[in-house]
Amino acid sequence: MIDPTTAIRRRDLLAGGVGLTTLAAMPAWAQQHGVTPRVELIGPDITLTIARQHMMIDGKPYHAIGINGSAPAPLIRLREGQRARITVVNALDEESSIHWHGLLLPFQMDGVPGISFPGIPARGRFTYEFPVVQAGTYWYHSHSGLQEQEGLYGPIVIDPAGADPIASDREHVVLLSDHSPLHPHAIFRRLNLQGGYFNYQKQTLAGLLAGRDQPLRERLDWGRMRMDPSDVSDVTGATYRYLVNGHGPADNWTGLFSPGERVRLRVVNASAMTNFNLRIPGLTLTVVQADGQDVRPVTVDELQIAVAETYDLIVTPTQDRAYTLVAEAWDRSGMARGTLAPRMGMVAPVPALRPRPLATMKDMGMGGMDHGAMAGGCSPEHAAMGHCQPGAAVPMDHGQMSHRMRDFANAPGLPRTPVVQTVAPMPVDRTGEPPQGLADVGHRVLTYRDLMSVKVNPDTRTPSRALTIHLTGNMERYMWAFDGVKLNAVTAPIPFRLGERVRVTLVNDTMMAHPIHLHGHFFELVTGHGDHAPRKHTVNVAPGGTVTFDLTADAEGDWAFHCHMLYHMHAGMMQVVTVRRDADEGAAA
Repeated sequence: MIDPTTAIRRRDLLAGGVGLTTLAAMPAWAQQHGVTPRVELIGPDITLTIARQHMMIDGKPYHAIGINGSAPAPLIRLREGQRARITVVNALDEESSIHWHGLLLPFQMDGVPGISFPGIPARGRFTYEFPVVQAGTYWYHSHSGLQEQEGLYGPIVIDPAGADPIASDREHVVLLSDHSPLHPHAIFRRLNLQGGYFNYQKQTLAGLLAGRDQPLRERLDWGRMRMDPSDVSDVTGATYRYLVNGHGPADNWTGLFSPGERVRLRVVNASAMTNFNLRIPGLTLTVVQADGQDVRPVTVDELQIAVAETYDLIVTPTQDRAYTLVAEAWDRSGMARGTLAPRMGMVAPVPALRPRPLATMKDMGMGGMDHGAMAGGCSPEHAAMGHCQPGAAVPMDHGQMSHRMRDFANAPGLPRTPVVQTVAPMPVDRTGEPPQGLADVGHRVLTYRDLMSVKVNPDTRTPSRALTIHLTGNMERYMWAFDGVKLNAVTAPIPFRLGERVRVTLVNDTMMAHPIHLHGHFFELVTGHGDHAPRKHTVNVAPGGTVTFDLTADAEGDWAFHCHMLYHMHAGMMQVVTVRRDADEGAAA
């Protein structure tokens, strides 16, 4: 029997040219790679037609939903100060929508059916009209059902009204995504039947005998807790192909440069379920923008870009040779691969997939305690919580550990519902740590605390109140929610008073990272940078970790608030935030 991981590696690391059939199915901005001027949809007046089609990946056709005959959807280019008028024609036999991810606009134009507008009916149309009040790199996608997974997503570039403060000689859009031959509803059904259905990287007896992964005692302990440390990603390379601008690894998307040029890479993670670890061996990456907002330049060798985030990078290749752009899936079950080169047809070595990460006690919300401390001793932190006595072994039997991992004393406000499988006993702020699996790679990795805004934040007031929201889930039953309540059981929105300043803390009670997105707003991460805190619209909350941000509720209306892992959102991790002048008095208390 062929090892699935080996099969994926062989498939994903193939090198090859771009065939004519592939080119015919790709938007021009993804094809030309700088050889000729890109064909773009340039605002302010644009028409988009949503329809079913095929997309070519590594020379094979797959069913997709696209726009104007292309999947991924065309690049939209706007300019700050314009008034955009975008008419969307829905040629599908079902309702559809477009959400303008990260754009600040009236809530009626945000594009979320059932929250901000009724959706675009089958064979209908809708015109989005809004002022363009910002610049930067963003993207757009369907917010209807699971259409986004089928290819209904595309990049947005908004040029500043004046001179661009980020100097570059050339730029490339790098749109990362994942695609499966399985219909999205088939994927979701499999996840509901078995949370780890697509995990082909579990620990094995052969690995134990070879001394790999966890030792026997640890494996037995985790088994008693019914937890799988290899369960990093719900949907993996077992079914996904990972794409750069719609191209598979064998297609080898290529972006051109001349040696010595400053090349700007506008990187968008438009995937449904995949965080990517991005690096270009031989080149340093200078981060200059995050989620469309300028940041002080930070030089790193690798960064993780979570689902729905965008990062703008500057690279300066000085040699007349090719470089491989590596976007490795966070669970390392596959990779998206492209090339930066002086000429078409050049290739560079493609690194092998690195060993997949395993979850740790810290990912369980144990606040940094290692497994040895849990099994053989009691740390001062755990003793302070009354869970053990200093110097004593911490019992690891199933009953006691289950109690600790679902001890509602650690979060007394949570309802005792099936959606709360675990409660993190000791969650900690992990924004200063490399993301999961990148702590020991031996080079510089971006952390959220590395990011600082170029400009002073627009609102530097001290928050008038604090709000804590728990990210909860049940992997065995594939349920996900905020504060233990799935969207279909929510009875009231989260209220904010227009203009109020609120400090929000997200607590991840699960063992999986969650990229959390708030529509219609930017927020400032509380990472120690004061009035130069980085401003984001999406933030990845590490397993067993916390993230705190300050939010000015300055956009009146009803806004979606959700995990951007598509199947997590579909399974219930979504809420509605309402911003009103006359919001509930308790909101301002």
